[in-house]
Amino acid sequence: MPAGGIIDQNAKAYPGNLTPFVFTTCIVAAMGGLIFGYDIGISGGVTSMAPFLKKFFPSVYQKEELNVGSPNQYCKFDSQILTLFTSSLYLAALIASLVASSVTRAFGRRVTMLFGGLLFFVGAIINAAAVNIGMLIIGRMFLGFGIGCANQSVPLYLSEMAPYRYRGALNVCFQMSITIGILVANLLNYFFAQIKGGWGWRLSLGGAVVPALIITIGSIFLPDTPNSMLERGKHDEAKAQLTKIRGIANVDTEFDDLVKACEVSKKIEHPWINICKRKYRPQLTMAILIPFFQQLTGMNVFMFYAPILFKTIGFGSNASLMSAVITGLVNCVATVGSIMTVDRWGRRILFLVGGTQMFICQVVITIAIAAKFGVNGNPGELPKWYAITVVVFICIYVAGFAWSWGPLGWLVPSEIFPLEIRSAAQSVNVAVNMIYTFFIAQVFTTMLCHLKFGLFIFFAFFVVLMSFFIYYFLPETKGVPIEEMNQVWKNHWYWYKFVLDDDVPPQKKSIEMGQGGQGDKNV
Repeated sequence: MPAGGIIDQNAKAYPGNLTPFVFTTCIVAAMGGLIFGYDIGISGGVTSMAPFLKKFFPSVYQKEELNVGSPNQYCKFDSQILTLFTSSLYLAALIASLVASSVTRAFGRRVTMLFGGLLFFVGAIINAAAVNIGMLIIGRMFLGFGIGCANQSVPLYLSEMAPYRYRGALNVCFQMSITIGILVANLLNYFFAQIKGGWGWRLSLGGAVVPALIITIGSIFLPDTPNSMLERGKHDEAKAQLTKIRGIANVDTEFDDLVKACEVSKKIEHPWINICKRKYRPQLTMAILIPFFQQLTGMNVFMFYAPILFKTIGFGSNASLMSAVITGLVNCVATVGSIMTVDRWGRRILFLVGGTQMFICQVVITIAIAAKFGVNGNPGELPKWYAITVVVFICIYVAGFAWSWGPLGWLVPSEIFPLEIRSAAQSVNVAVNMIYTFFIAQVFTTMLCHLKFGLFIFFAFFVVLMSFFIYYFLPETKGVPIEEMNQVWKNHWYWYKFVLDDDVPPQKKSIEMGQGGQGDKNV
């Protein structure tokens, strides 16, 4: 099975280099992922801190610290109010991502990033000063508004700024920032939990102002993309910007294609209605199913609730926080592997290898937890060798996600949308991601209580399902210029029937796509 797309010599290949200017701007923009990652890492840590639980969630504190109520280890953190603390952010992010579509289209990607940083900053201040659950939830919603704006704009910015040969690696830098944010949050949780007086959780929550300031200040100095400038009628500025970011004088071919795409885009008065047209069915399907499957890998369960999960399976409080640090470090390092290989090996092979790796680890983890705790979840510390084994397989699982479904879940949707629906489609992508992130975050502790070790089998089933989906329905997008992306659907064994002839550039392309052994379809 071919692992990547091979474009023949007649295919359009835009000239241009990876200039220091583009590299710097993409790295700065990618730091928008820090706010998402920091929140993912910090929320699970503070919800495992006894002083935080005692102040805001006394019923959970009594079950966990005082062994009052159900002795079942799986059910000690089963509280809808506690999970609402985590999940409320993603409901707010869902709303913000839909609003951000219009902001991004009207004012540019950079302005949307700026709003995201400011809103996240406000949320961090409110959370750090919280005295009741109401303040916590309000603060979390401001954080969510910020994340929704950043997640909607940053992947688009990176895909539009990067030369197509380096688009994958530069876009994965967004996921790299997410993993760095998670790692930093886990480290801070571990050290702040040691502070005497039980107020370390305030520092953990308040520390979110740092990544908020990074993206806010960074976005002030970022240039906007040529695509965005053309959308707002800045023709001359757009060409000058494209010349600057490509590092060459002759950008006429790429610029002409951008102008044509922009002219089509301006004819679309209602992108939300337009995206539902039959010819956009492949892109809309990917915008919905890729984030859907990404959340049902189970990865966010590990990231949101890693300390809780480790405590549930027998680790002590400090040991659970340190184990979360270890998985966060693995997550960060493995993402580097994705950056180095995504433009060389292609998207499909990373999706499939990562899915296989995650499935195997989930089966092993299920067996390990079932053998130790059974159905009743007998409490107690795990033997050291047993604990190490569980952590090792969780780390291998995390690594599988980190070089596949983690970064590619953001990269692939951001690079396949034509300009006329790009902002709306990216909002759909973020909205679906946030809907299922909210769902998983809200029901995780209840699922753990009722499904017990079977929870990992639940996620393993979806890992198998999503791997089949990728194998048969996702064409390879490696090395395809973003404005030429419609050709990949034309050459796909299934999606070709949805793409009209006049939606494909007139130049004849011969792109060999890996289609699960089906080959190209000539029509």
